[in-house]
Amino acid sequence: MAIKLSVTDQSPVHDGGRPSRGPHDSLRLAQACERFGYHRYWLAEHHNTPGYAGPCPEILIGHIAAHTRRIRVGSGGIMLPHYPPYKVAETFRMLEVLYPGRIDLGVGRAPGGDGQATAALAYPRQPINSDLYPRQVFDLMGYLNNDLPPQHPFHGIRLVPEDGGVPQFWMLGSSGGSAEVAGQLGSGFVLALFIGTHARSPAIVEAYRRAFQPSKSLQEPRVMIAVAAVCAPTRDEAMRIASTRSMWIYQALSRGRIIDLPSPDEVDRLLSAMGPGERAQYQAVLDHSVIGTPDECRQQIEAQAAEYGTDEVSVVTVTYHYADRERSYELLAGAFGLAD
Repeated sequence: MAIKLSVTDQSPVHDGGRPSRGPHDSLRLAQACERFGYHRYWLAEHHNTPGYAGPCPEILIGHIAAHTRRIRVGSGGIMLPHYPPYKVAETFRMLEVLYPGRIDLGVGRAPGGDGQATAALAYPRQPINSDLYPRQVFDLMGYLNNDLPPQHPFHGIRLVPEDGGVPQFWMLGSSGGSAEVAGQLGSGFVLALFIGTHARSPAIVEAYRRAFQPSKSLQEPRVMIAVAAVCAPTRDEAMRIASTRSMWIYQALSRGRIIDLPSPDEVDRLLSAMGPGERAQYQAVLDHSVIGTPDECRQQIEAQAAEYGTDEVSVVTVTYHYADRERSYELLAGAFGLAD
């Protein structure tokens, strides 16, 4: 099975530089990944999160699409509970009008930040209850496809420009919670394996497929998995590069600390002060990623794609040095023969 590789970019702040460098590095990497042969380039959404500089994927999508030619560009994802579905539909209709046939709209339920950021995004109103997320997705798809039911309070509302196309629609999930909803609404589904360290059964994807109902957006189930990966010429080098993201996640999950992305040297210093139990927790995060040489990474990714029955994998690569990140994507593309 030929595998398509895509990119999910969290806009990390590289080399200990200014956060304002992050969006510029996203453009630079998108242009490189287009040359390397990647299929999609998605931008994530994070608020009040040290180490990451991408709070508004819709702006980066337009900027990157304007400076690339072939690669699909989209959100991975828009954190929908923060926003009115009608406004999201207007934004992505406009993007599709400007870059027809190249825009993806991926949405998620997670806040993409801490409680303070969630409150600030909703202020002066209260944050939307996440239980309303399925209804928000239903409304968003209805606006885009112009098929809200007659009894809907906004049935017949126009989405300007009216003659624009519809972006490819996806729902993101890191567990089974969104899978059946995505199927019932006729959306594509992305299983985010890179989030957290808990196991995800292929049964999640099967539940999505069983629940799938055709929609205007999609006639057949469409599944993607998203994995964390670091590729380097040697396994030892890949492990050292991958230590940056693993330590950042360990600090967030185990200690409740959101820190700037640490350099590999800083990771060594932090590890030297940790006890055996803490080291084991850190190692569990490291082990949850695809790490190794190009051949090793290809084997791991192919195995995961086969396990979940998909032909598309989105790769999340976070490194301290920008050069290591671009090289990782280039080596992985070479291993899969993307540019052939």
